[in-house]
Amino acid sequence: MKKLIFIRHGRAEDPVTEISDFERSLTLKGKIVSRLMAGKFKEKEKSPGIMITSPAFRALETAFIFAGEFGINTEKVILNSSLYYKMSFQNLPKILSNINEDNEIVTLFGHNPSFTQIANTLCREGCEFLPKAGIVCISFNIMTWSEIGRNIGKMEYFLKPEK
Repeated sequence: MKKLIFIRHGRAEDPVTEISDFERSLTLKGKIVSRLMAGKFKEKEKSPGIMITSPAFRALETAFIFAGEFGINTEKVILNSSLYYKMSFQNLPKILSNINEDNEIVTLFGHNPSFTQIANTLCREGCEFLPKAGIVCISFNIMTWSEIGRNIGKMEYFLKPEK
């Protein structure tokens, strides 16, 4: 059994011409909500497993907040530029190809619309829109990460911030 968990970054600063999209940071509210969601996530999982994040600053900040909630050294968070530049269902196997099969859980931190689209493709029951700081966990009755495919996952839970 494998679990793939998608966590969308928290609320970020509005785009401005002075900084690139890549450099945008979480807002104070984005940090607070991400911390609250990390607490909810910890109620569901004993460990986030392997943590892989987009290198965009807002996703990295979100990943570090979740790592802190679990007492994980931020140096263990893996940066993968594909989660920012080229994230799609077709690129998912490459991202997962370096994961040791002993690892049952992979938690990805990144962006929409790709996270919602990929989760929707993996779940046989579909997946609704993933809001900022939202979390979706999909389980797979498989032995290796390379077996992940369309419509074979089961949504275990979908967590979203309260309004």
